[in-house]
Parts: sequence; structure tokens; C-alpha cells
Amino acid sequence: MVAQLNSLPVTECLKLCHRVVDGLCGREPPHRGDYNATWSLEEWLEMINSLAAVFRLSVGNNSSDEEVLVSLSELSSSHSGAVLNVLKARQEEICHALLVRTNSISSAILQDFDWHLKLALSSDKMSDLQTPLLSLCLDLRENGAHKPVTMEMNREELNTLITSLEAANKVLLQLK
Repeated sequence: MVAQLNSLPVTECLKLCHRVVDGLCGREPPHRGDYNATWSLEEWLEMINSLAAVFRLSVGNNSSDEEVLVSLSELSSSHSGAVLNVLKARQEEICHALLVRTNSISSAILQDFDWHLKLALSSDKMSDLQTPLLSLCLDLRENGAHKPVTMEMNREELNTLITSLEAANKVLLQLK
């Protein structure tokens, strides 16, 4: 859903991409309020998550410029070039952030997990009726302390999680 970046001037696209990378690196992410006039909340969330996924996956998979440009094929050449420039300029920072996140995750030991499939019903939006949701409960042991983590996600979010975990696994395998 990064195609929505085409609605921004290239200079604004660059700024937004840098802010997304800032968010990935644990600094201040972009603010929705700065883009209220450009995108709805749903479009904003989809676009930010998609853009962050492009950065994570490109660095995690050590993708070539051509592979990155293929993943950005829905963007104009100037916008895809801007995203690629930010990626190249901040690749080391993103890699470091992924390694830090992977190391903090790897220090926690998964003790158990459970999952449930639910159907979300909505009375205000008929189009959202019967949306399948996955409820994933993880029991982690971190520094000797029990830490339960519960996530509820739709199919798209689940696919993003799986993709992120696969990318993290590839990074871990490269480190070995």
C-alpha cells in the first residue's frame, strides 16, 4: 500500500520515509496529524505499516536495489527513488535496530503459546461483519520473570508478523 506515497511531493516523501526509519530505530515516528489532509486513518496506518515493512524486509533480506525497486513498483520513479535513497542512506541504522530488536526478543524464551480464531462482529459497519481475527497468547520467560503477551490480529497483520519473523530469522542465520 505504499502507492499512497505518490500523493505527496517527493520532498515530503523523503521526510516521511526518514521519520518512518526514525520510528523503526526507536526514535520519534511520523505524526498522523501532519498528514490528516492527505490520508484517512486507515490509509495512514496501511501506508506506514507497508513502508516500515519495506524497510525491514529490504534490510533483513539484504535486498539489491533492483529487488527493492520491484517491491516499490506501484510508486512513480521519483518516489521509488526517494524511498531507495532513504533506505541506502540509513541501512546501517535499520540493520542495527533490527539486530537490537532481535537480540531483545531472543533473550526472552518462549515457554508456551495458545491461539484462538474469533469472528469480529460490528454493529456500525456492515462491511466489517464476520472479520476473522487471530488471538495469539505467548508466555515468555525473560530474565527469570514470566511475561504474558497477547496479540489480536487480522489476516493482514498476521501475514506481516510472519514476514517480520521470517526476516528476523534470516538475520539471525546470517549472524551464525
